[in-house]
Amino acid sequence: MATVLVLNGPNLGRLGTREPDVYGAGTLDDLRAVLQEDAPDLDIDLRQTDTEGELLGWLHGAADSGAPVILNAGAWTHYSYALRDAVSLVTKAGGTVIEVHLSNPHAREEFRHTSVISAVSTGVIAGFGFESYRMALAFIRRNAR
Repeated sequence: MATVLVLNGPNLGRLGTREPDVYGAGTLDDLRAVLQEDAPDLDIDLRQTDTEGELLGWLHGAADSGAPVILNAGAWTHYSYALRDAVSLVTKAGGTVIEVHLSNPHAREEFRHTSVISAVSTGVIAGFGFESYRMALAFIRRNAR
């Protein structure tokens, strides 16, 4: 069974209680269930961390293994050049990284309008809640190696 990494950055472990008007009422467990239902033939390895180094290590592992990645880097999206370099390692190795966001960053505060990882990601999907992840998973099912 092929593995898809679904990696989530800071504060995303608080989904369901953190600003549900922005991020929705669903939890990460709810998201895991939705994605597993969409792709019962895949191993959905959903992870969340508030530690940047841990996220970098997971991306390094994806660069080595070739596992496709769905990435919601949270606030690190906007300023972490270390994260950008790790995403680039994955895509330059021929892997897939889809940057996702629950909300539309361009409809929010100006500092959220810039992503340092978009240019090195395979693609970006934003503003559709859990559907952003589902669309990324659908792309991976059709296109990832």
